[in-house]
Amino acid sequence: METKTPETTSAHKLTAPEKPSFREAFLFWLKLGFISFGGPAGQIAIMHSFIVEQKRWVSDSRFLHALNYCMLLPGPEAQQLATYLGWLMHGVRGGLVAGIFFVLPSVFILLGLSAVYVSFGTIPWVAALFYGLKPAVVAIVALALIKIAGKSLKSWFHYALAAASFVAIFFFKVPFPLIILAAVLLALVVRKAFPALLQEKEATKKQADDEESHYLHAGSEVVGEGVTFGRSLLRFAVTLALWALPLALFYLLTSQYSFWENLIAFFTKAALVTFGGAYAVLPYAAQVTVEKFHWLSRLEMIDGLALGETTPGPLIMVLAFVGFMAGFNQYGGSLAMGAVGLFTTTFYTFLPCFFFILAGAPFIERTRGNTAVKSILGVITAAVVGVVLNLTVYFGTAVLFPNGISFQRLDYFALAWILISFLAMYRFKVGMITWIGVSALAGLVFYFYLAYGLVAVSL
Repeated sequence: METKTPETTSAHKLTAPEKPSFREAFLFWLKLGFISFGGPAGQIAIMHSFIVEQKRWVSDSRFLHALNYCMLLPGPEAQQLATYLGWLMHGVRGGLVAGIFFVLPSVFILLGLSAVYVSFGTIPWVAALFYGLKPAVVAIVALALIKIAGKSLKSWFHYALAAASFVAIFFFKVPFPLIILAAVLLALVVRKAFPALLQEKEATKKQADDEESHYLHAGSEVVGEGVTFGRSLLRFAVTLALWALPLALFYLLTSQYSFWENLIAFFTKAALVTFGGAYAVLPYAAQVTVEKFHWLSRLEMIDGLALGETTPGPLIMVLAFVGFMAGFNQYGGSLAMGAVGLFTTTFYTFLPCFFFILAGAPFIERTRGNTAVKSILGVITAAVVGVVLNLTVYFGTAVLFPNGISFQRLDYFALAWILISFLAMYRFKVGMITWIGVSALAGLVFYFYLAYGLVAVSL
């Protein structure tokens, strides 16, 4: 049954839509895979805009509850959040579709770009296409920060914690996992010694009406209530079998098994230690793959990061480029083996993500009514706001000052397009997807002006 558009029943209250059809959700997850630019903050913003605000499939409280859990896990939190939301609405098949299509388009796009990279060296048209997109993504991330902060910072204590989180990660380079661990410990201490600090204001009538105007909201039945510990163990066994299958095939079908064994072991380990997002794991990945295994050079690693920044999907897809280069170089410049390396790396990078969600989410959903868990997760969310602010500053700085922080090196086009993008989406409510297309076109126009307009003027 198709989702109905919510209708206004009073000045403020909307009727909740019916359950979205699997086809409608499938089309959204497919589209998301092609437009999920901007790193985790931008990707979370896109999901929030569509699922919470436009379609009203999931309420803010359910969205933030899922996000809190995903932020605690190793791996790309945006992809795991998509898997969680897909599971919430359509069970295991919904989670699989959401998680797979979140990364599948970027896999094939990155495969094509990697083949072009090793075949032709430079790809200026890629930089041109996405030059205008990056400033727009900064605006998207800023809008996400405003929305998430507005929903999750509910007291002065939460604001102070968000500020402390930002200071810790931005100025003192405290690793993200330590910030989350500190937030959990602080929440436990404060809940015991100063419980009043964690008390939230009662929801207003408008807020309660808004919560109930979503298909899944705070009062909805618990999803996955029938999932037992035994079923989760079964899913763990299936995950282990899937992990072992490619390894067995490489053992039987290739003469360079040790290479594939090292590749699989490394990327499995990387998938399990990627707390804090891609930027936290990339230095480790670069050190091991470049200096220990010599799968690619340092310059190729930097080029891979650039490719990862200009493709949709999680930035951790840079590891897929590493897998491509490893297979390509190991087999004497074979594009086919490069592709096998890329697909193998992708499989082992994301396999644990599906297990964490499909096995763990049913138990996390049962904690929604637990006030202790809710208050602790609320503190974690406040800390996450500081981390998202850090991502906003980090990404904005990289876009505005691509050649180092100096006002003489400020990219004025990027600055102007950030402001234009923010006004377009915040003030004039231009759709995010529409603006992504406009921004890409603007980048191309500006690039060709620089490339050909100035040449014509000089002539």
